[in-house]
Amino acid sequence: MTRLATLQSMLRQAGVDAVALGPGPHMAYIADVHPHADERPCLLVATPTGAAFLMPALNAEEMRRQTELPFFTWADEDGPDAALKALVESVGLKQGAKLVQVDETMRADFALLFIEMLGGPQSKFAAETVGRMRLSKDAAEKAEILRNAEIDDLAMEAAFATIKPGVTEREIAEAAKNVFKEFGATPLFTIVGAGGNGAFPHYATGDQAVAEGDAIVIDIGARSGAFSSDLTRMAYVGTPSADYLKVHAVVEAAVQAACAAAKPGVAARDVDAAARGVITAAGYGPYFTHRTGHGLGLEGHEPPYLTATSETILEEGMVFSIEPGIYLPGKFGIRLEEIVILEADGPRIVSRLPRDVFVAPIEA
Repeated sequence: MTRLATLQSMLRQAGVDAVALGPGPHMAYIADVHPHADERPCLLVATPTGAAFLMPALNAEEMRRQTELPFFTWADEDGPDAALKALVESVGLKQGAKLVQVDETMRADFALLFIEMLGGPQSKFAAETVGRMRLSKDAAEKAEILRNAEIDDLAMEAAFATIKPGVTEREIAEAAKNVFKEFGATPLFTIVGAGGNGAFPHYATGDQAVAEGDAIVIDIGARSGAFSSDLTRMAYVGTPSADYLKVHAVVEAAVQAACAAAKPGVAARDVDAAARGVITAAGYGPYFTHRTGHGLGLEGHEPPYLTATSETILEEGMVFSIEPGIYLPGKFGIRLEEIVILEADGPRIVSRLPRDVFVAPIEA
C-alpha cells in the first residue's frame, strides 16, 4: 500500500473529510513531491477517496516530473481562489465539511485559505495522521539514518583531531564541516563551545581560542539524502579536572538510565524521568535545562519528544535522541547525545564512538 493510500485509510477510520499539506516534510513523505516553498499557496489535498495538488503555474511543469496526481494550477495574475475551488469540487469536498486536518508546519495563510474555502469546518493537525505515520521508520529510512551516523562519526573524529591550545571554536567546527562536505552531506549545525561557552546549550560557535583546562562541547549534524545526523561528544584540553570527571560521570549515568528505560510500550515521559532522576539525585537538577530527547527523521527535530509531560507511547521503529546535559554557568557544560533506533528489546545506538571524554594533548 502506498503512503497516500495508508493516509486515506486513516482519514476514513478517523472520520476526517480532508487533509491539506503544504510544501515540506509531510508533503514529501506522502507524495515525494518537493515544490519550491514561498508565499504562493501550494497544497496537497487528500480525502478518503481522492487527492490533488493546488500548484502555482510557474512550478507546475517541473513538479509534473515528480507526481501523476492531478494539478489545479493558478497564475499570479489570477490568484489561487478559483483553482482551489475547482480542486475542492474535484475531490468530492463541498462547503459544510465537518472535520479537516491541516499541516501543522505550513504557513498559516495557506491553512486559512483552505479552511475558509470549505466554510470553516472544525480543524485539527495532520500530526494525527501523517505525523503518526512518520513516527516509525521503515528499513530504508533506518539504513539512511545509519549511513548519516557513519558520516557524523567521521566528522566528530576530525573535530577531535583539530583540538589543541590556540585553535578556535570555529576552526574545530570547520574541520567537521569539511568531512561532511567530503561525503556529500550538507552541514546543518556545528556547535563548538569551549569552557564557559559550553554552558549555553545552543551556543553560537565563535572565535574563542581553546586553552588548557577547557571542556569543549561538540554537537554536530548534517543532511545527506532525506535524513540528517545529530551527535554530541565532549573533549577536554589536557588532563580533565576531578570536578569535570565527576559531572561527566553523572551525565553518562543519565544516558545509561534513559537507554535502559526506553522500551516499546513505555511513555516518553518515563525516559525523561529516568535521565532527570539521575541528575537530580546527584544535586544537579537545576542545571539540566532541556528535554531528554527529540525525534529525528525528515526533520532534525520531530516527534517523539522525550519531555517530562509527553504522553507519547514509544513504539518499535521510532528514532530519537537521548541527550541529557548539565550546564554550570561560567564553568563548563556537558552533554552526551546518542541517536537511537528503538527495537523490540530496546534502543540501538547508531554511533560507534564511545561517550568517554576525548582528551586533547597539550603540545609543546
